[in-house]
Amino acid sequence: MNEQKPLILITNDDGIDAPGIRELVGYVKEMGEIVVIAPDEPHSGQSSAISVNRVLRITDRGMLGDARMYSVNGTPVDCVKLGMHAIVPRRPDLILSGINHGSNSGNSIIYSGTMGAVLEGCMLGIPSIGYSYHSHDQAADISCCGEIVRHITSRVIERGLPSDICLNVNIPKCEKVCGIKVVRAARGYWTEEYAEYTDPHGKPFYWLTGKFHNEEPDCPDTDLYWTDRGYASVVPCRPDQSAFDKVTEVKGILSGMD
Repeated sequence: MNEQKPLILITNDDGIDAPGIRELVGYVKEMGEIVVIAPDEPHSGQSSAISVNRVLRITDRGMLGDARMYSVNGTPVDCVKLGMHAIVPRRPDLILSGINHGSNSGNSIIYSGTMGAVLEGCMLGIPSIGYSYHSHDQAADISCCGEIVRHITSRVIERGLPSDICLNVNIPKCEKVCGIKVVRAARGYWTEEYAEYTDPHGKPFYWLTGKFHNEEPDCPDTDLYWTDRGYASVVPCRPDQSAFDKVTEVKGILSGMD
């Protein structure tokens, strides 16, 4: 009997023309049938946004080797949802997002369009992985990602993931990655988030900037601890953000109207 190759849906938030998504296709092209469905322009910071008041259109971008390429005039989550509805020939066995140009460590998963697509795939019950490289330079050499991407992707294809769990993988900027650490996201916050400028008419405007402040730089069970030391971090994530362990405590706070 002829067994079908795994169907791998690949998306990102940097757009269909970003170098990272093409590198990702190259790293996993031998592992399955590849369909790329990505935004037609960058959508960083879109989290799990979906388009509700605009017409979505699909553009056939031809082939990249054996991979079929499509773009959508929407967000990364639009790409997954519309791709599942109108493009892929069958239910994907795996969803990959990336390789993102820039870190998604710490609390960046809240804002990340890369991980928005991953969380969407996870909610659909499909094993899903987001890959990010710690450099915003789209001309950067990201060949160090290849070994990490191939190892993690092949293991997930072979062994699957726990129910309702997806992976946030961050790869440090370096020539050679030291290894992989499965950890939690570092706690922290963003500082100096907006730079203020003045336009030619004397009116102020603001540009998103700032940097992430790691509140626990010395904790060896966090992603940033290890990426700062040359390791790729893998953070298991889940879309359900319910704090089950706090139900009893919150019941006590709100008691009186039982």
